[in-house]
Amino acid sequence: MSISASTHANQFDVVLFDVGGVFLTNGWDHVERATVLDHFQLDRAAFEARHANANDAWENDTLSDEAYLDATIFYEPRSFTRDAFIAEMKLESKLLPDNAVGVLREIAASGKWMVGLLNNESRLLHEYRMEKFELLPYLKVQLSSCYLGMRKPDPAIYRRAIDIVGRPAKRILFIDDRATNTEAAAASGMTAIQFIGEEQLRHDLRKLEIL
Repeated sequence: MSISASTHANQFDVVLFDVGGVFLTNGWDHVERATVLDHFQLDRAAFEARHANANDAWENDTLSDEAYLDATIFYEPRSFTRDAFIAEMKLESKLLPDNAVGVLREIAASGKWMVGLLNNESRLLHEYRMEKFELLPYLKVQLSSCYLGMRKPDPAIYRRAIDIVGRPAKRILFIDDRATNTEAAAASGMTAIQFIGEEQLRHDLRKLEIL
């Protein structure tokens, strides 16, 4: 991230984080999908073709969990249930070894900024992960794709996030592990940090006088 000498903490009112790749493993990315498919001995290529057609609608909450699973898995009889498959999906969510949860807690504890999320995730996995890893107490706003009906890096989701938090884009700091998402955030007028690890993030936030 490039930070100008004049950029500092009092220029921000809002700090938004991604979830997968910043706090936790991804909810349902290719690694997680492969593990679960292998567990049930399912054909990856067949699944991925169907997943590609259904995922955006599922993460935008225009396709229900049941409809997503019907489209990708249960379009033919299986020897396992939907509940068993969902349980295995959830097991793939873990804290990253080098995560930003400690940073989230410190920023939230200061009370100086509106702290929230801007992430792509299905309602099923997002709400499970928030509860399982006890992230909710630190958040003032959850701008997840499943609530907004759009996904990063669509420019529209950044505009919607700016409208919801009610602050100018330049007063919003966004942290995400994917360059495509931070670049889109910067194009919207936000300041963006690409997350590589906790040490790097703390270094960048100290330069901004946030930590």
